[in-house]
Amino acid sequence: MALHRLLLPLALAMPASVFAFLSGSPSVVKTDQVRAELVAHAPEGVEAGKPVWLGLKITHEPHWHTYWKNPGDSGLATTLQWTLPPGVEAGEIAWPTPRKLPVGPLVNYGYEDTLLLPVRVTVPGGFDAPALDVRLHAEWLVCKEVCIPQSGDFTLALPTRAATAGNAADFDAAWRSAPRSSAAANASASLTDTALQLRVAGLPPQWHGKTLDFFPETAGVVDNAARVGGQWRDGVWQAAVPLSAQRSESPPRMAAVLVAKGEAAGLAVAFDVPGPWPDPALAAAATPVADAEAPSQPPPADAGPPIGLAAALLLALAGGLLLNLMPCVFPVLSLKVLGFATHAHDTRARVGGGLAYTAGVVLSFLALAGLLLGLRAGGEQLGWGFQLQSPPVVAGLAVLFTLIGLNLAGLFEFGSLLPSSVASLRARHPLVDSLLTGVLAVAVASPCTAPFMGASLGLAVTLPAWQALAVFAALGLGMALPYLAASLWPAVARAMPRPGVWMLRFKVLMAFPMFATVIWLVWVLGQQAGIDAVAALLGLLLALAFAAWAFGSPGFGPRARAGFGTLGALLLGAAVVWAVPALREPPAASASAARADEAGAWEPWSAARVAALTAEGRPVFVDFTAAWCVTCQFNKRGALADAGLLADLRTRNVALLRADWTRRDAAIGAELTRLGRSGVPVYALYAPGTPSTPRLLPEILSTRVVREALGQLPPAP
Repeated sequence: MALHRLLLPLALAMPASVFAFLSGSPSVVKTDQVRAELVAHAPEGVEAGKPVWLGLKITHEPHWHTYWKNPGDSGLATTLQWTLPPGVEAGEIAWPTPRKLPVGPLVNYGYEDTLLLPVRVTVPGGFDAPALDVRLHAEWLVCKEVCIPQSGDFTLALPTRAATAGNAADFDAAWRSAPRSSAAANASASLTDTALQLRVAGLPPQWHGKTLDFFPETAGVVDNAARVGGQWRDGVWQAAVPLSAQRSESPPRMAAVLVAKGEAAGLAVAFDVPGPWPDPALAAAATPVADAEAPSQPPPADAGPPIGLAAALLLALAGGLLLNLMPCVFPVLSLKVLGFATHAHDTRARVGGGLAYTAGVVLSFLALAGLLLGLRAGGEQLGWGFQLQSPPVVAGLAVLFTLIGLNLAGLFEFGSLLPSSVASLRARHPLVDSLLTGVLAVAVASPCTAPFMGASLGLAVTLPAWQALAVFAALGLGMALPYLAASLWPAVARAMPRPGVWMLRFKVLMAFPMFATVIWLVWVLGQQAGIDAVAALLGLLLALAFAAWAFGSPGFGPRARAGFGTLGALLLGAAVVWAVPALREPPAASASAARADEAGAWEPWSAARVAALTAEGRPVFVDFTAAWCVTCQFNKRGALADAGLLADLRTRNVALLRADWTRRDAAIGAELTRLGRSGVPVYALYAPGTPSTPRLLPEILSTRVVREALGQLPPAP
């Protein structure tokens, strides 16, 4: 008992690092580039209301660096994910003031030497555990000439009844270098076509007359490499901060850190930005003026001159017209051809059907745009075709097209399945069918990206809501325009044959494009969720076909219909029970590996990999693609499979990266936004040393287009 009383105070007084060592819990991760350590500071013990801090201490090898919350032109911010006892909460990182890290024409924001990222911890009242058990998963990107993503898992047991202050000097240094707040500082901003005009009053007197650095907390807004400079007038600092030529954000309010030359700590400021934000193309046109020493970069291949709203509307209209030539839209257009033939000689029905179809298309585009813009405003990294990134949505479309195909083939009639009230509604209002066909056309059009669509949709997601909706409405009008024109043009109706037996055969013929679409959707699902999900969906479609035949076949009497219908309902229920879990599970690792390895020469994309390869002096070609994107698959099996072109790419030592957006990926979505695009395909060619300014190629690739882009690369050293 005496020994126990002697050891207890000693144990409570042990530093947290010794406590962690004796418990076998690692708090240090070492690599060739950094030493990362989980440290703590609790000078009054771990109690409610007492100061308790945790932090990740990173010691960099010479010339290596990690990144701030806004990494600048490239890089990734360090992230900390805490696992703490119930009731204990970790706050945000108290980021120290960063420094500028120039890399060629780019400028990043980050840290070298020794860095501590402190986080305040809130302990609830009544916490009486002998130790505070802390688990941390941290991820960071460390760079020099190359960039290496790294991570570590740390654990620490912090004694609650003893002071922990062994790292007090490190925490004091971090707090001294953290940006300060000042009630006297008052910042305001306004916008020009190419710059953010800042005016900051109330800065510390010792800063007056000094050069200030500007660090925005929001990435993708300003030109990080441009010289800000600024002028002092009557104690007020004024500066024009050039906007990024590839601006991807238009925040109504910004936070930033100002740092005076020779000062270790900055000053935090925040200000409203009265809109509207200018078209990013205006900043792109002025980029050479903003920084005369920055080397010029080739413009995107399909960018042309800067486009405004009017040009975006025209491009969207043209893109919608061309969507009708894309293979994903053909099955639905075949339904419209059938409907047009039915009403070719009934002017009122023909014109009404055309207007209803147009309304369905345009309203669906507006609904899809509203959902897309709303989710993006909430932080989701989504783009054109986002709904097909969900396996349940893909399976639902496969079910819908199977039912349409079976109906066209004559297996069942919708009228015998629908309640009498709904069936009579369809009979009284046939225009509803035309409107719903327009809705269906939009649902299946999104896998395709036609020429001219990329630039217009990329601009649309950066515009104010009403302008973005106008661009999507123009896209829908362009898609519906051919059928609308045909319904209003009497000569087209006169060219159609009279209704007759041929229409029954044509109706059955139109079932086959529906089944072809189902095959494609099943393949997409296999890419997303694996072979088990494919088997479950096929079982569901089989049960669905049997149930449709049992319930919808007009030749059954009441007793036969009841018997077969019961069996069909049981089969359908069992298939649904089988399919739902399979559609929620991620694909098997072997399937994912097979997809990543299918082309041999291609490797998975990451922003860090692009930065590393371009820093090595290699050109990089990135294919932003998705299994549900028909245009992507056309290019993948066409120009990108050409043996001669692949040989040219190898000869020029071009690294081939593939960014697969088949399932939602926030990193890929963010990169597409940074490039000014909202969907796939996107083809980006990076010259050596330019990890953030690629040349963008057209959506429809040819070997000639790719070779022309390769010809504009600088010669290899």
